[in-house]
Amino acid sequence: MSKAKTTYDDDSIRALKGPDRVRLRPAVIFGSDGLDGCKQSFFEILSNSIDEAREGYGNVIEVTRFKDKSIMVKDYGRGTPVEFNEKEGRYNWELIYCELYAGGKYDNNKGDFYQFSLGLNGLGCCATQYSAEYMDVEVYRNNKKHNLHFEKGYNIGGLKTVSIKENITGTTIKWRPDLEVFTEIDIPVEFYVDVLKKQAVVNKGLKFLFYDEESDQTMEFLYEDGIKDYVKELSEDKAFTDSYYYTMSTSGRDRKDKPEYRVKAEVCFCFSNAGSVIEYYHNSSFLEYGGAPDKAVRSAFVSVLDQFLKQKNMYNKNESKITYVDVQDCLVLVLSSFSTITSYENQTKKAITNAFIQKALTDFLKEKLEIFLIENAEDAEKVLNQVLVNKRSRETAESTRINIRKKLSGGIDINNRVKKFVDCRTKDVEKRELYIVEGDSALGSCKLGRNAEFQAIMPVRGKILNCLKSDINTILKNDVIVDLIKVLGCGVEIQSSKAKDLQSFDMDKLRWNKIIICTDADVDGYQIRTLILTMLYRLVPSLIKNGKVFIAETPLYEITSSDKKTYFAYDEGEKAAILAKLKGKCTIQRSKGLGENEPEMMWETTMNPETRRLIRIDQSDMDLTERMFDILLGENLNERKKFIRDHGRKYVDLADIS
Repeated sequence: MSKAKTTYDDDSIRALKGPDRVRLRPAVIFGSDGLDGCKQSFFEILSNSIDEAREGYGNVIEVTRFKDKSIMVKDYGRGTPVEFNEKEGRYNWELIYCELYAGGKYDNNKGDFYQFSLGLNGLGCCATQYSAEYMDVEVYRNNKKHNLHFEKGYNIGGLKTVSIKENITGTTIKWRPDLEVFTEIDIPVEFYVDVLKKQAVVNKGLKFLFYDEESDQTMEFLYEDGIKDYVKELSEDKAFTDSYYYTMSTSGRDRKDKPEYRVKAEVCFCFSNAGSVIEYYHNSSFLEYGGAPDKAVRSAFVSVLDQFLKQKNMYNKNESKITYVDVQDCLVLVLSSFSTITSYENQTKKAITNAFIQKALTDFLKEKLEIFLIENAEDAEKVLNQVLVNKRSRETAESTRINIRKKLSGGIDINNRVKKFVDCRTKDVEKRELYIVEGDSALGSCKLGRNAEFQAIMPVRGKILNCLKSDINTILKNDVIVDLIKVLGCGVEIQSSKAKDLQSFDMDKLRWNKIIICTDADVDGYQIRTLILTMLYRLVPSLIKNGKVFIAETPLYEITSSDKKTYFAYDEGEKAAILAKLKGKCTIQRSKGLGENEPEMMWETTMNPETRRLIRIDQSDMDLTERMFDILLGENLNERKKFIRDHGRKYVDLADIS
C-alpha cells in the first residue's frame, strides 16, 4: 500500500493549467464559489455586450433565464472577432474564450475603441467559459455565422463557420454554470431584474429585454433620459426640491509618473423626505461600496453646505457643524462616472480607488453645488433648513440614547434601586410573574396574597403619564415609568430614522414570563390599566407581540350565601347565574378596591394560577391596534369625539352616575 507524500520539496509545486485555473479556485476570479460568484460570472458576459452598445453598436440586449438554470445573453453588436489573429499566431476565439488576460480593451486609453469599458481585465469570457458545464457561442460578423461549443472548459469540435447572405451582426452566448465549480447556480429572478434595471439607468437609450422561462414572463428596462428619469422615479414625487443634473469631462493622472487618462461624469440629485437613496456607478458598473465617488460626495456636500450655513448665520452660537449623515438623510443622488483607466478593488468591481477620479469628482461636485445654491435661492433655503433639522434631530436622539442608557443602567439586582418593588425568589425566567398593581394599598394585599416563590409586585402610584402624547425625554423624566422599565429589564424600543442605534431593547434580557396588569374594577382602575398598556405599547411593543402581557380580571361582585359560602361574579351575567343557582337569601356586595381585599381573596380570585382569570393582550390586528390607541389616547380629537358619540352610552354605567 502506497503512503501519502509528507515531504515538501521541489516536486511539491504545481502550476494550474487551462480550466483548472478557474474551476479549482473560482473565488479568486469571481469573489466567491457560491451564488455571488455565479452571479458575477453572468455579469462578466453581460458587460461585454454593454461595452459594444456603448460604442454605438446595437441598442438592444436580450437576457434569458432558462428553467434548467442556464443563461443566454444576446446582443446586436459587431460580433466577437473569432478568426485567425496574425499578430498573436492564434485564433481570436482561443484568446477570448480560453486564455485569461486576453482581450481587446487593454489599449482603451489611446482612444481607439472601448474608451470607457466595463470589462477591462480580459478575464470575463474565459473565466465564465471555464466555470461552465457547457457554453455555446454564436457570432454573426462579416456575412458569416460562427459557432463554438465548450464543455467544462474545453472546446469540442473547433470553430464552425458558414457564409450567410444577411448582413447581420451580434453575439449570442448560452451557458449553464457548473455545480462542480459553484456551490449554487439558481440565480433568482430578482437579481436579473435589479442588474438590468441599473444598467438601463446608466446606459440611457439602451433597451434590456429579460425573459424568464420558468414564469413565462418578459420584462423591459429602458430609461430614455438615463439617471434623470431614475432620480424622478426614486423621489416618488415627494421631493421638496427640483432635480438638478450636471455633467463634467476632464483628464489627469493618479500620480506624476502614471499615464494621463480621461474621466467623464454625470450626476443628478434632489432632496426628498421620502427617504435617502444614493447610488454610484463607474463605467456603468454599480459600485456597491462606492470608493472614490462616495468619498467625493461626502466631502463636497458637507463642505459646501456647511460653508453656506455659516455664511447665512444659520448655526446657533457654539453649535457643532453638520455631518454627512445629516445631508444623506434627505438626499437622493445618482452619480455615474467613466474613465479610460480604472482601478477596481478587485474583479467584482464593487468599488474604485483612483485618486484622480476622487479629486476630480470632489472639485466637480463642489462647483456645481455652489452654483445650485446660488442660482436656486428657494430650493437652497429648503435644503439648508432641512439639513439643520436633521442635524438637531440626530443630536437630540443621541442625547436621548445616552439618557436612556444612563437611566436604565444597572445590574439585575434592582431591589435597592426601585422603591417599593417586591421581587420573587426564583431566578427561573420561565416561572417568574410580575404583577403591576394600582397603588400602595394594593401592594400590601397582593404581597400577602401572592406566592413569593414566583410572583413579584410592582406598584404604580396614581395615573401614569400618557406615553402616546409625550416625547421620549418627557417620558424618561417620569420616575414611575423609569422604575417600571428597570424592573422589566429589557430596555426600550424607540424607532428613530435620525439615530438608528437609539434602541436599547433586548428581548433576551426580559426578567419575566408574564407581566400582569392588576387594577380595580372601576373607572379609575380601567383608566390606569389603559395608561399602563399604552406605556407598554409605546416603549416595549414586542412584549405585547410575544404574548407576555396580561390583564388580571378582578370580580365585580362578592356574593355570600345563607350558609356563608362566598361566590365571585366577574360581570352582570355571572351575578345573575349565581343568584339563580342559590335561590335563597344571600348578600351581594360590590367588590372593594384591591387594597381592601383580604389576602386569601386576592390569592383565590386574582393570583392563584389554578383559579385566576387572565386576559392575554393580543396585537394580531396591528392596524386596528394603532387606530384605537390613536382615537382613545392620541391627538385625534375629532375621531375621539365621534367614538364617544357613537359608543359612549355603552359605558355610562361604569361611571356610577346616579
